[in-house]
Amino acid sequence: MSADLRRTAAQLSRDLAEGTTTSVELTQASLDRIAQVDGSVHAFLALNADQALDSARASDERRGRGETTGPLDGVPIAVKDVLATEGLATTCGSRILEGWVPPYDATVVTRVRGAGMPILGKTNMDEFAMGSSTEHSAYGTTHNPWDLDRIPGGSGGGSAAAVASFEAPLALGTDTGGSIRQPGAVTGTVGVKPTYGGVSRYGLVALANSLDQVGPVTRTVEDAALLHTVIAGHDPRDSTSLDQPVPDFLAAARQGATGDLSGVRIGVITELAGEGWQAGVMARFQESVDLLTKAGADVVEVSCPHFVHALATYYLILPAEASSNLARFDAMRYGLRVLPEGVDAPSAEQVMRATREVGFGDEVKRRIILGTYALSSGYYDAYYGQAQKLRTLISNDFAQAFEVADVLVSPTAPTTAFPIGDKVDDPLAMYLNDLATIPANLAGVPGISVPSGLADEDGLPAGFQVLAPALADDRCYRVGAALESLLVEQWGGPLLDRAPALEGGSL
Repeated sequence: MSADLRRTAAQLSRDLAEGTTTSVELTQASLDRIAQVDGSVHAFLALNADQALDSARASDERRGRGETTGPLDGVPIAVKDVLATEGLATTCGSRILEGWVPPYDATVVTRVRGAGMPILGKTNMDEFAMGSSTEHSAYGTTHNPWDLDRIPGGSGGGSAAAVASFEAPLALGTDTGGSIRQPGAVTGTVGVKPTYGGVSRYGLVALANSLDQVGPVTRTVEDAALLHTVIAGHDPRDSTSLDQPVPDFLAAARQGATGDLSGVRIGVITELAGEGWQAGVMARFQESVDLLTKAGADVVEVSCPHFVHALATYYLILPAEASSNLARFDAMRYGLRVLPEGVDAPSAEQVMRATREVGFGDEVKRRIILGTYALSSGYYDAYYGQAQKLRTLISNDFAQAFEVADVLVSPTAPTTAFPIGDKVDDPLAMYLNDLATIPANLAGVPGISVPSGLADEDGLPAGFQVLAPALADDRCYRVGAALESLLVEQWGGPLLDRAPALEGGSL
């Protein structure tokens, strides 16, 4: 394995600027690394080798003329397979879209290409982003680079595993209820959910329109700030896109990296702790809070009483929106088409039924049924309507908490990575993994997950979550970078350097 691949995106950017490496060398090294280890990790669903190398050569030529497009020009990236990529298959981890090649790019993909970043390929995910373990992919489970018998989180486990296993220095993910942050927590990587509307959703295959958000998956907070800067900003093609100035994420991260949080008010959410939370996760969380206190932050406890209803609220709103969004997969316009057996002249309804039976997995079917029921006549007010009222109360909890704190903090996930197969047949146990991340999606506020250390019970990574008010994503970067710098100093190096599978083990 090339030593260059262990360097951060920011370091690789400097290497490119200094001429000690080229984009072609970095891209080829990443492709070689994928060939070496992805048979064990299964982070990728499709590779884009030829186009990636063409993009890398173009980057090197620009650099030779002194015409770089920005700091990440020439740094390779992986893209979650829920984002449309022109000329490259986009399946959303589902059989129903097997082989579909979009005729256009998602806006974030356009911006990544415009920044000169070679796209290595598309990463594995739970089907249509429904899951917390990447076990619901129709194309096989992704494995956690820390322990190949454990899950890498979900739905964006492929992006997190690609970054954690040094197959890609950067990746794009999407976060509907924690699908960037929870994989970040269990793989020892950094995951950011931007403010809703802060990054364009155009070209993102929708799961739940009012919850989905594209964001960075990286190994450091600085790298996340660099990538977030590339993809952020108003997009007139997205009706939910905010026409607001983009904060200086990189400046905030670099300010936080000094380790000084004097005057920053940090609120510890009392509802996101206690019974059911793994002891090692809570121990690392408390140690992190203590470090932030020593860095000068003022730490207080805050109560968000309606957070206890967030899980139930989310699992009514999300299936309702999903049942509407996934109605487009009807076998008539694109994607898979299956003809029912024994029917000479099947009706459109019969073809659709046969196609959806084969094309959708169990979790997708489960949520479509639940969402359709919640929206049905006679039940709308009792379920979906009540959930929307609770969503407002959860947003109010955030507003009140941010009156006394600049940011709110909690563990990112209740446990470390669990064994593959442990919860796949228990939907409720699976849903509980998103307990701490869901409130941010319901309220549209930004959040970041930063590695907080290894749990004593199993030696696996835990995550520390920072939440900020809408459009104050820079606060997440300042506090996240401060904690990262303090912990890296304490550990004597990055957390990923301690991953058994990466220290001369199975990877």
